[in-house]
Amino acid sequence: MKADDVKKLQHKKYREQLGHYLVEGEHLILELFKAAIFQPHLANAQLFITENYADWVHQHNKLKLRVTIIGHKAMSQIADTQTPPGIIAAVPFAPVNGKEAAHAAHSERAIYLHEVQDPGNLGTILRTLGWFGGFRCLLSPGSVDPYNPKVVRASMGAIFHVPFEQNVPLDTVQERYPRIACLDMQGKALRENSFHNYDCYVFGNEARGVPREQLDELNATAFTITGGGAIESLNLATAVNICIYELRR
Repeated sequence: MKADDVKKLQHKKYREQLGHYLVEGEHLILELFKAAIFQPHLANAQLFITENYADWVHQHNKLKLRVTIIGHKAMSQIADTQTPPGIIAAVPFAPVNGKEAAHAAHSERAIYLHEVQDPGNLGTILRTLGWFGGFRCLLSPGSVDPYNPKVVRASMGAIFHVPFEQNVPLDTVQERYPRIACLDMQGKALRENSFHNYDCYVFGNEARGVPREQLDELNATAFTITGGGAIESLNLATAVNICIYELRR
């Protein structure tokens, strides 16, 4: 891939056309190196670096990912951040495996996000799922692109480790996950042991939540994160994080 094509990866249209996404900075590149040991498709990533990163890459690039050295001006043009880190990778999308996704219903719990819009929220949620492990992330149609550079940065490398699926209609979830839970102000207390008994946990859009009629069709059981009542609601990522912690506690 040429540097001019890497610049295009800032935009979803070209990410989909080229089948790659941007990863920037030392920390994320190190996570890429670690993940590539176990995920062969990641070994096809291509690094773009400035000259001052040559020794660093030589030290850490054990799998010999392809490296292209470019100038600082070119780096500033292809980077998504205001202060280019000097090291960027064009990383191929994870392969879509329908059989693996179907099997996952028996081995993993799922977190379903309905029309999540904020890249920081999605990245933070992926980071939490990556920390605890054992969860698959399902994204509804209309959700933010998980390969958005802001999502990738906020995930802190979890993008390489958390299995996720895009464009999963909510009305198809029950076919794979028969026991579904959601959050609601009038639900059961989260601390009840029964909260642990579900296959999929549904969370709504930051502003609109999930349409009540759709939750009713899923026979979703509602739970509540008990608070002091001083404010109306929790941030989406915070609510998911609390629930994941409770499930792993």
